[in-house]
Amino acid sequence: MVAYLFRRTVALLLVLLGLVILIFIIARIVPGDPARIALGPLATADQVAEMRGEMGLDDPFLVQLWNYLTGLLQGDLGKSLLSSRPVMDDLVAALPATFELVLATIFLQISLSIPLGVLAAVYRDSWIDNITRIISLIGVVTPGFVLAIILQLLASYYLTFFPVTGRLDPGLEFSATTTGLLTIDSLLAGRWDVFGSACLHLFLPSIALAAAGIGQVMRITRSAMIEVGSRDFIEASRSYGIPEQVVTIRYMLRVASIAPLTILGLEFASLIGNAFIVEFVFSWPGIASYGVRTILQKDLNAVIGVVLVSGIFFVVANLVIDVLLGFIDPRNRLRDGSSK
Repeated sequence: MVAYLFRRTVALLLVLLGLVILIFIIARIVPGDPARIALGPLATADQVAEMRGEMGLDDPFLVQLWNYLTGLLQGDLGKSLLSSRPVMDDLVAALPATFELVLATIFLQISLSIPLGVLAAVYRDSWIDNITRIISLIGVVTPGFVLAIILQLLASYYLTFFPVTGRLDPGLEFSATTTGLLTIDSLLAGRWDVFGSACLHLFLPSIALAAAGIGQVMRITRSAMIEVGSRDFIEASRSYGIPEQVVTIRYMLRVASIAPLTILGLEFASLIGNAFIVEFVFSWPGIASYGVRTILQKDLNAVIGVVLVSGIFFVVANLVIDVLLGFIDPRNRLRDGSSK
């Protein structure tokens, strides 16, 4: 298992390095002069040239890349043109909001998709199965930003107890200094009013983000459960008189959970990117909405920082899923070459 983890970690770190280099190249060849954008249209040519020198844009490309990589190893992502602060500070300030939204989304996906998928497989071709398939189809085909706007309109006109913007009610003052997550820090501080407000603000954005993943994981869980249910060892377990609930949960679901876990890992990794428009619709002060603003301003350092954080999420999520799958089914480690 240690050798398996080492190989997977090295491979994913190389992927992350390649991502950094690729995004750096793309950011440098995109049309537009960051120095001109930073100074505005009224800046003189001398001022723009001076700014380009300060930003290192006149250095050879390889020198720029080397300086960026060495700074990255020291935790320096450069300075943001949008906020005039270090990019790392901006990311640290915005990341907890997005991370809290992602955790709420994943919680909804796990708590709804897998039980509904198992229920659809157990009651295959019944009215329960038909309803779950309709819900799954609606969730898969509806874009997250469309669902976000629909939910926002419903909350504005009918479900008025749900807030439609921000993370907290304006009248509440609370600083999440322990973990950065309002729900966790408010519980630690005993502020139930803040906790309730934070949960209400989380509900609609997390539903909009979770809908597609719920539908997809539900369908995959149903298919995997049906496929595993037809295997000989399941029929043998039933013939031994093992209760159906034990067969379903302990034997069928454990084997069938490999595909849903893989999809959930990819969902977790991709939620940072998928949250862009949803955060923008709900005015959620997270890293995704920060990324949108930096892209519009061609803030290269900040754009690379946002993409790098998304890549780290993707790499870590894949590594965690690989480890979980290795524990659930040791054949995954053998396929990776650890049996050689």
